Parts: sequence; structure tokens; C-alpha cells
Amino acid sequence: MSDLLARRERLLGPNVPTFYEDPVHIVRGEGVWLWDADGRKYLDCYNNVPHVGHCHPHVVEAIARQASVLNTHTRYLHEGILDYADRLTATLSHDLDQMIMVCTGSEANDIALRMAQAVTGKIGFIATDNTYHGNTAATSQLSTRRPPIGGYPEHIRLVPAPDTVRPVGGSLGGQAEAFAENVARAIAELEANGAGFAGFMLCPTFANEGFPALAPGFLDRTVEVIRQSGGLILCDEVQPGFGRIGEAFWGHDWLGFAPDVVTIGKPMANGHPAAAVIARPDVMGAFRTAFGYFNTFGGNPVSCAAAMATLDVIEDEGLQENARVVGAHALARLRAIEHPLKAEARGLGLFFGIEFVEADGTPATEFAARIVEKMKARGVLLNRIGRDMNTLKMRPPMPFGIAEADLAMDTLEEVLQEDRDD
Repeated sequence: MSDLLARRERLLGPNVPTFYEDPVHIVRGEGVWLWDADGRKYLDCYNNVPHVGHCHPHVVEAIARQASVLNTHTRYLHEGILDYADRLTATLSHDLDQMIMVCTGSEANDIALRMAQAVTGKIGFIATDNTYHGNTAATSQLSTRRPPIGGYPEHIRLVPAPDTVRPVGGSLGGQAEAFAENVARAIAELEANGAGFAGFMLCPTFANEGFPALAPGFLDRTVEVIRQSGGLILCDEVQPGFGRIGEAFWGHDWLGFAPDVVTIGKPMANGHPAAAVIARPDVMGAFRTAFGYFNTFGGNPVSCAAAMATLDVIEDEGLQENARVVGAHALARLRAIEHPLKAEARGLGLFFGIEFVEADGTPATEFAARIVEKMKARGVLLNRIGRDMNTLKMRPPMPFGIAEADLAMDTLEEVLQEDRDD
């Protein structure tokens, strides 16, 4: 392992992220399982990229079949991208029926920002102060993992993220209004400094913020503020989309608002590098007029085949309903766990976890990190999320079943008890 890490640093450079103090050398995957180089088997409770399961045979076969016939770009005509656009947009409402395919969620979100600029003629954007929307120059200015060199620019405003343990405004009942007031204040600042307000980018389940336990309608007042100001709502569905939340195929439909632009990425083609931007025709028309845009690999026939096959599996195997049923079971198990540092168990479909805080109310960051490592040692892969990285994050592939959920919860209960006994 040390030789592999040394080679990685020599060839890829320093500070390339890895999971876990002792990184896992993965060599094979199948369904919701992974195997390392020593043959050890791990339950994958974390990866949303293999949305319909690692190495799903239907997706693998679709990729191989198309790659053996044709792979080129969209300056030549091919039906694959059109067939996929027809099928994907049929899952969306709110006149979201035109699509650009790209290769990554970062690219998709970058285009969404430019769409808002093209429609409004303004350049100011708002996001929450604890989010991630990509690693291009533009999207990294919204992302809060590491501040941009030179600080956040004047055309960016970050508002306090919703939180159900430490709610914005001081109370759960008043949080939705307090959140909207902060957005309104940020809009006023952008208009006053000359940038103007182009759009607000958000994940409808606030996944990177720690997936707070919000309810449908939470964003209603904020949507009113944005509409009154003439800005666009840019909805990043990379994590909640494609049925993961169970209750709806898309996070914005569950939360109850109509976005102007939707972006999708990682799970779209089960790990094949594909992403997309879906918008209303008027928004797409403004973008296409203002920007000359072409993506060599976006929408290539192999990516389209992988994405189409992923939709097949979601539908044929009933994975959205599976997310609803298994997610509810897992959340009930999490809520039943008793631990002195447990602040809140929460989740939505196959996205769930527990937030831990110390006795004095401070985030139990080191404790959460220790639990993640102990779970890995027991053969269950999960991770952490949230402002202080004190929330366990479980976001498994969609075929994750009741048996796997029980295995994960049984293991977590054992690890938490052993940690208390140490």
C-alpha cells in the first residue's frame, strides 16, 4: 500500500484526495459490493456514481455494443442523443424539455450559470455557505470547500445554509422565512454593487450541506423572492436525482418548486462520464444565442447508450420504489439508535445518516471520523458530510436492499457500542 501511495503522489502530484486514513485499494465491484486487492469484501454504503449498481451487466453490455459500432461527437448526426433527450425530458415537467450533454457535473453547472447570465444580462450569483457545485473556475466560486484565491468575488454571495440542528434564524419554525430573507438581502447587495442578480444555484435536498431534515414547501418563500427579482433558479440534481430520494424522481418535485435549469451528472450513466443541462426553450435559446458552445465528448453515442441503459434499469428493477422502502427502513433503524452524542438521525430515500454533537453542543467531528474508520475496518464503507464533517453520510447504490440496510445498521450499532465501551 505504501508503494502504491508513493507512486500515486509521484505521478499525480501531492494532496490528491483519498478516503480513509488507510485508503482502500479497490479492484472489483458488483452490485452494492466492492472487493479490495487482498480479496476483502466491502458493503458500499456511499457511492452514488454506480447508481444502478457496480458493473451492472445491462449498462456494461450497452457500452460495449455501442463502442463496437460508433463513437463520435454531435457535429455529426446520430439518433442516440435525441432518443435519450426525449426519454429523459419526459420525466421532467415545468417545460424543461431541451438538453445539452456534457461530461461532468462541473461542466453542467458552469453552463447553468452562463444560461442565467444570458437570460438576465447580469452576472451575480447566490449559493449557500456550505455547498459544492463543481471545480471549474466559475463553479468553484460557489463552492465552499476551499475559498478561491483572492477571496470570494463581489458578484458572488453565500447565504447561511439550512440546518435542522442549528436552524437559520434560531428556530425551525422560522427557518424558511429567515433563509428567504437572507437571499433577499444578498440579491439587494448584488443589485447595489452593479453585478446584478442572475441566479440562485442549489441542491434541492441540500446534500453537501448535510441533508437537513426539511419538508416540502421549505423553499416557497425563497422562490417568491427570486421570481420577484427576475433571477433564475438553477437546480443541481446530481445527488438527489434519478429516484434516489424515493418519494419523487427529482428532488425539486419533492421540495415543490419549478426550476429554470436542472443539472445532472455522476449517476446519469452509472459511472460512465456523462452529465447534462436541461432547460426551458427560452432559456436554452438565450444561451445558444449568447454563447457559442460545443463539447467534443458530451453526448457521444457511447455515453448516450450508457445513460439510456441506466434509465432502463431504474425502471425495470423498480429502483425508485426500492429507494423509498429501503430508505424508510434504514431511517427507522437510525432513529432507534441511542447514543449520548446523537443529535439527529435524518434521511430521504437512499440518502441517510446521523449527526453527532458533543455534550456542550459543539460538533463531534473527531468522533464521527473515528466511527467512519471503524466501519471501514468492519467492511462497511460510508463517510462524513456537513459544515463540520460531523454527520455520517450513507448514500449507497440504488439496488441496496433491506438485508444490506440491516447489515449496515447492525454494524453501526456494534461500532457505536464498542466505542462507548473503549
